[in-house]
Amino acid sequence: MSTNAVSKLAAIRERIAKAQERFGPPPDQVTLVAVSKTFPAAEIEPFLDAGQRVFGENRVQEAKEKWPALRERYGDIELHLIGPLQTNKAREAVALFDVIETVDREKLAGMLAAEMQRAGRRLACFVQVNIGLEAQKAGIAPAETVAFVERCRAEHGLDIVGLMCIPPDGVPPGPYFAQMVALGRAAGVGKLSMGMSGDFEIAIGMGATHVRIGSALFGHRPAPV
Repeated sequence: MSTNAVSKLAAIRERIAKAQERFGPPPDQVTLVAVSKTFPAAEIEPFLDAGQRVFGENRVQEAKEKWPALRERYGDIELHLIGPLQTNKAREAVALFDVIETVDREKLAGMLAAEMQRAGRRLACFVQVNIGLEAQKAGIAPAETVAFVERCRAEHGLDIVGLMCIPPDGVPPGPYFAQMVALGRAAGVGKLSMGMSGDFEIAIGMGATHVRIGSALFGHRPAPV
């Protein structure tokens, strides 16, 4: 077992616990989603050996190359898709992942519902909110979120359990997290996936139930080839 992985996991879990303690009534549990995108299986295994079981990946193809073999060796893995999903990858995503955090448009919701029915699987889903209304980011506009959640449930039969966001860079994230809390209440969802390596403690203070942490665990990501 890698001492480095053990110590990094312990440090992050301690920071999560302190954030829950410090900021008042926390969620019943904060789930650490270890963001393993771009890292090979050899660098993920030490964290599996250290007991981490919830991971996030951005791309279907990359997950397909790494996770089936890892699942054979480690039990109880929960794999989250946290990156944008093309509709033509919906079938593979439903087969590979346990949670889809990036439901962001009507066509995708319908495709996911059809593929889940075909595969006999019912995956928990989050609706991705473009909380900063940024043109370069995916997600439903905040003003449309509640109605979209209702349609995903009523028309497509999706199990929408929460909302997910990535706030704008370079500005305080707190107001965006607060807006997510209000949207979550209005939409009737119990989970909020918000907060990453640089701001997860603030997110927990605002009510995050899932924090997506990559660089604080794995280090800097490999440069693209």
